[in-house]
Formats: sequence, structure tokens, C-alpha cells
Amino acid sequence: MEIVIPPFDLKSISPMVSVSVAAIFILLLDVFFRKTFKDRLGYISFLVVIATGFVVYTQIGQNVYSFSNMFVVDNFSVFFNLIFLLSTALIILMSENYIKQEGVNYGEYYTLILFATVGMMLMAGGADLLTIFLGIEIMSISLYVLAGFTRDNVRSNEASLKYFLLGAFVTGFLLYGIAMLYGATGTTNLKEIATFIAENSGLSNPMIVAGASLLIVGFGFKIACVPFHKWSPDVYEGSPTPVTAFMSIGPKAAGFAVFLRVFLVALPDLEPKWSIVLWVLAVLTMTVGNLVAISQTNIKRMLAYSSIAHAGYALVAIIVGGEFGIASLLFYMLAYTLMNLGAFAIIIVLGKKGEENANIDDFSGLGYKHPLLAVAMCIFMFSLAGIPPLIGFIGKFYIFSAAIKSGFIILAIIGMINSVISVYYYLRVTVVIYMKKPIREFAPLSLSPLIILAILITICGTIYFGIFPSKIIAFAQQSAVLY
Repeated sequence: MEIVIPPFDLKSISPMVSVSVAAIFILLLDVFFRKTFKDRLGYISFLVVIATGFVVYTQIGQNVYSFSNMFVVDNFSVFFNLIFLLSTALIILMSENYIKQEGVNYGEYYTLILFATVGMMLMAGGADLLTIFLGIEIMSISLYVLAGFTRDNVRSNEASLKYFLLGAFVTGFLLYGIAMLYGATGTTNLKEIATFIAENSGLSNPMIVAGASLLIVGFGFKIACVPFHKWSPDVYEGSPTPVTAFMSIGPKAAGFAVFLRVFLVALPDLEPKWSIVLWVLAVLTMTVGNLVAISQTNIKRMLAYSSIAHAGYALVAIIVGGEFGIASLLFYMLAYTLMNLGAFAIIIVLGKKGEENANIDDFSGLGYKHPLLAVAMCIFMFSLAGIPPLIGFIGKFYIFSAAIKSGFIILAIIGMINSVISVYYYLRVTVVIYMKKPIREFAPLSLSPLIILAILITICGTIYFGIFPSKIIAFAQQSAVLY
């Protein structure tokens, strides 16, 4: 019997290969050259991510399927890959001082960050449900470990365990949904599923509808939309702050990339059913996230519920679909990356060993003690609230205008009302910073050059792309085609 090996294109997966090889290399460096390279692992990881970013940039304009049509390189995946690499690079810059301060300077930290990035890149380029599932598991397992990385911290251990147990439970829903779609269509390839549904009246097939519903549960957990959000606040609060920042950006963006590709490529004929479900989820997610965020006193929990609310805004873009919907989601993911990571960078800078200054009142008087950090934090809070001329305003404006153009006027109005509600708890942070006396002494700041660079990148991006967004919007529109 002749064995036929299907053709494959290593060039299409070269970014993932380079990051994977680097992750293994960094782990080996830590094992065999512990003292020599311990303090340089972050720099090596950062350079690898930057180099990979240039490789990904060269893939712009391609439309290449490889590995028996299980993986695709197109502008859509390239845009998301650049977001993943940007967030990973910023997290590495933000982590170097933190992990030394907390005494968890282990080489596997950077290895896990890089492998999580590989999983996200695999998700963005997945053209088959099995490829997507493989990417989700690579990302998730890395995050389970990272959530509990401060091993002596009970809350970190609790966050890791909660995340793992709930994630494993939701994996069953996801696999069951994939199995049902495979059983009904005979394939896991996204395009072939779409063809089968179009030719065989998929709306009348209960297995296909049930499979799509289970996928919504699985993907909804990854993006932390209501009612699949319960894990998010506890995990965000208990995890090390750089890990919390990472989880709030990369995995969430990867979840939306998968959401878009699966539902707009494989299940477009089921849109009359799933768009109604997502409409309800979007409204619940925006409303619950913002209302609960108002009552939070811990800034990490506040940002967790804020993240839930922002997932609701992003769901609006999926419901809109088409070029405007996809492009608005792409731009919004970039905007959220810059402003949210910037806010977490300030939290990390102000923390001291064993105490992360996680309560909002801990920022009292920051405007007098550290005026530059206070201005930076206010910029990020204003942007998250959607105040012009910052990038957060452009992102929300783009999504809501796309919704109005597509006839989802009520949804856009609900989104704008929720955006107004969010102004309260974001401005509360700025009020505490400038209008309250310090309730505690701020620890002496030991600003490393790396975290200063991270803050400068996020501030410049938040302001510049808020004033001059045209180039990024044009790139997002070019990337809004799903093949």
C-alpha cells in the first residue's frame, strides 16, 4: 500500500516555528546556563518576538492554504498575529522587573508566554476545527500554569486551579460541538462545512444547530462574555499582574479571531439563528460588565469586568459582519491592546514585593507623588472610557458606526449607553489619583528601562492612532476578507 504524504508549506508556519524553537532554546538555556543567562532570557525573548514580527509582516498580501487546507495565511491572520506579537513583546518588557521583584525569575516563564503565543497564532490561521482546537489547547495549558506562577501565593494557586477546572469543563463543550458538526457534515474543514450546509439546508439539521450552539459556549468562555465570564474576575485578581495583562489581551483577541473565522466562514447560512444569540450575549456582556465594574474596589477586578464589557462591544462587530464589522473588530483589538496593557504597566510599576497596590484607593495622591505616571494612567483610563481624541474613542466609534450602517441601531444605542456608564468607574480612578490624599506611602520606584519602553510604546500608540488612525483602519479594511 502506497502512503501519500500531503504537501505542506513550512514557510506558512515559519513564524510559529521560530517562536516554538526559541521557547525550547530559552528553556534549555535556563537549565544548562542558569547563572549566566538568567537575567538575559527576557531580552532574548523580546528580540525573538520582534524578529518574528518582521517575518509576519512579510506575509501581508498572501492567501496561502497549507497542510491539506487546515491552515491559512491571509491578511486577517497576519493582522491578528501582529497583535499577538505586540502584546507578547509588551508583556515581556513589563515582566522583567516584576518576576525578579517577586522572586519567580524562572526561565519557563518566558517559555510559557511564547508557547501561548504560538497557540494564539495557530488559532488565528486555523482553517479547520481540529487546527483551531489544537491552538486553543496549546494556549490554554500555558495560561493555566502562568496563572499560578507565583507558587507561594495562595490566591495565585486558587486562580490557576479555577481557570484549569472551568477551562477543562468548557473544553468538553467545544469538543462535543466539533464532534456534532463532524457527524452532521462529515468534515471539520471550515469551507467544506459551509458548502455542506449551503447544499443541505443546515438550518433544518438539529445536529448542526446544536454543534454551533456548543461552539458558542466554548468560544464564549475564551472571550469571557456573559454568562461564561464567571472565571474572569477571580483569575484576573489572583494571577501575577503581567499574566493578568497578558490574559486580558492575547487570548481574548485569539478568541475573537476564531469566532469570526468559524461563524463567518463555516456557518454563514446559520446567521439568522446565531446572530440573535450573539445579539443577546452582546447586550448582556456590555451591561453586566459595566454595572458590576462600578462596585469594584480592586483595580484588577475592575479591569476584569471592564474587559468583559469590551468583549460585549467586540461582539457587536461580529454580529455586524461584512467588511465594516470585521475591520472595526480588528482595529478595536489593537486599540484595546495598547490602552489596557498601558494601564497594567502602571499597576506593575507602582507595586512592591508581595503587594501589588491592587486597590483603587492605593492610587490616592499619585498625581502629587509621581505626576508623570499619574498622567499616563489618566490617558489610559480616558481611552478605555472612549474619550476623544484617544484610540479608544476611535475604536468604539468605528464599531458603533458599522452597526448603524448595517441597521443594528438599537444595538448601537445600547452600546453607546453602556460606554457612557463606563465613564464613571474609569474617571473614579483619575479622581482618586488627583483629588484624594495618599492613604499609604508609595514604594521607591525602580523603573527598569524595559518597562519604561513599554509605557512609552503604549502611550504613543494610544495618542497617535487616536489622532491619525487612517493607516491602521486602511490595513484593517484590507484584512477584513475571510477566504
